[in-house]
Amino acid sequence: MSMLSLDEAERVIAAGVVRAAELSVPVNIAVLDAGANLKAFVRMDRALLGSIDIAMGKARTSALFQMNSEALFDFCKPGGTSFGLENSNGGLFVFAGGRPLVVGGGVVGAVGVSGGSVAQDDAIAQTAAAALSAAVV
Repeated sequence: MSMLSLDEAERVIAAGVVRAAELSVPVNIAVLDAGANLKAFVRMDRALLGSIDIAMGKARTSALFQMNSEALFDFCKPGGTSFGLENSNGGLFVFAGGRPLVVGGGVVGAVGVSGGSVAQDDAIAQTAAAALSAAVV
């Protein structure tokens, strides 16, 4: 299994910062390794302080379950197969903005973004995650 290097984590963050600047939204971006440990983090100027924990939570959720953070919502919602799942693992963030980082078909970590709208956070996370995949090819 491949490990997430610091260089790769910084490329993910750099791509996220560029996309956030294009959208004119200051965000927090967290990159975690496959074990859900913090590898790199940035708080853009004027990014909301309260969004720091949310960015880290989205990345953690994505790393733990190896899927986009919002994909867990269907399991957690009332009537879902795992109602209350979001209360496990110290609390999960089951809305968009967390994406797994994949290298060679394996998950090596995750990125989480918070500070804009959910759609903006997700667009930034998607660009950030894609930067790792594109760099590895």
